[in-house]
Order: sequence, then structure tokens, then C-alpha cells
Amino acid sequence: MEHPSGLRKGPVGSRITRRAKIALQKQRVFLFLVGATAAVAVVTGLIAHVIDRKDFPSFGVGVWWSIVTLGTVGYGDVVPHTAWGRVLGGIVIVFGVTFLSFLVAIVTSLFVDTNRAGEREERDAQHHETQALLRDVAARLDTIENRLGDL
Repeated sequence: MEHPSGLRKGPVGSRITRRAKIALQKQRVFLFLVGATAAVAVVTGLIAHVIDRKDFPSFGVGVWWSIVTLGTVGYGDVVPHTAWGRVLGGIVIVFGVTFLSFLVAIVTSLFVDTNRAGEREERDAQHHETQALLRDVAARLDTIENRLGDL
């Protein structure tokens, strides 16, 4: 399947893209990002353990390193020393920074939406109040006109 970038997408890429679109439509982007990040942590932890058993002696150590790296904390207690381990580390870092950027954008968007909703409610209340005042003024004018017409 051709992608707009000109690259071919496989079944996994198509599935991820489809799920991301569904998450956007249902406004569940945060849950999608958390799930995707957890999946990346587990997969990259496993890969790290498989490709570099010296630096990642167990699956748990690999997942721990991946979570710390995804979170951009970088404690330094577990560090890849092989070329493939460092390549994997670079990928995990980019994914982690991207996740945090999206997370900040989502939270900011929620604050902005909440603020806009409050402003809209206030504007609607002012509009209703203005309409009530105009009806009252119109009724008073009608009364004045009727009294003047009786003279």
C-alpha cells in the first residue's frame, strides 16, 4: 500500500495508522499514546535483551531501561554499549520525546477547550440577559405607546 510519503506501508503500519485514526475520532488520543508507549517499552526491552545480553541481562532490565529512556529520565544505571544497542536507544529516545510532546499538546488542548467552553457559557448567559432586557424595554415602549395613543 502506498503512503503519501511514497513509502510502502506494511500490514502493521496500516493497523497502527487505522487505530490512531480511530483514537483521534473518539478523542482517546491519550489512551492510545499510553498504550503505544507501553507496547514500545515492552518490545524495545525485549529487543535490547536479545541483541545485548551483556548490558541487558534480563527482559526486566531491558524494559526498565526502555521506560527510563522513553520518559527521557536517563538514570544511567543501564546503558547500551554496542552499536545496535545505541541505535535502539536513539529510536527509543525519539519515540519518548514525541510521546511527551503529544502529551503536553493534549493537556494544553484540554485546558484551552475547557476555557473556551466557560467563555461560551458566559457569553450565552450575557446574551440571554440582554435579550430579556430588550423584551422588557419593548414591553415598556408598547405600554407608553398605548398610553400616548389613548390621549
